[in-house]
Amino acid sequence: MAKLSSINKNEKRKKLVKKYAGKYARLKAVAADESLDETERLIARLKLAEVPRNANPTRVRNRCEVTGRPRAYYRKFRLCRVQLRELGNMGLIPGLTKSSW
Repeated sequence: MAKLSSINKNEKRKKLVKKYAGKYARLKAVAADESLDETERLIARLKLAEVPRNANPTRVRNRCEVTGRPRAYYRKFRLCRVQLRELGNMGLIPGLTKSSW
């Protein structure tokens, strides 16, 4: 089980990302649009710098839903490899079978 503080910190980041998603996307689009004037793009970049650092989507860490483990994460199942194996062996994940040959 991961530290509860790490899990809570990541949850706060997810909320901030969701809150600022629209503003972040608009500013990002203006800053990347090369058809606009250079000063407009610069202003957009400066406003983007004022957005809280944790509102950046890349700062959110993928974590296992069961244990909060940050490594060996499978996006499809939203689980880490350890839980994927345990739950798969118990037959709790539909469509997942243990391979044998």
